[in-house]
Amino acid sequence: MGTGEKRLTYRRRHSYRTKSNRARVVKTPGGRLTFQYIDERAKGPHCGDCGLRLQGIPCLRPKQYMQLPKNQKSVSRAYGGARCATCVRNRIVRAFLIEEQKIIKRVLKSQAKKPAKERLIALFLLCPSL
Repeated sequence: MGTGEKRLTYRRRHSYRTKSNRARVVKTPGGRLTFQYIDERAKGPHCGDCGLRLQGIPCLRPKQYMQLPKNQKSVSRAYGGARCATCVRNRIVRAFLIEEQKIIKRVLKSQAKKPAKERLIALFLLCPSL
């Protein structure tokens, strides 16, 4: 202990200098030195798929989210507040393509029963780019 340093005791029950118990020494207007506790930095919500920070939602600690109104905790979109816009778009496109594949499979299965000439006509009507 150097010259002029005062011994301080923690103000809360947690008595070890850990990451969750960080404190700064502050001089009060009365001239006393006390501990001022430092809150943990909030990271804010991240996308569940890609891990990017979600836009439009503030960075707060969990306790402060409870006091926030519902419209500030999410975004008005499907999966708003849980997934970013890019991942939602990818999910929609993927679901659409899967449905398209199912339809094509069904058509090809029904064509397998038809004669060859009718099959070619039906395939051309389904995919005119061929």
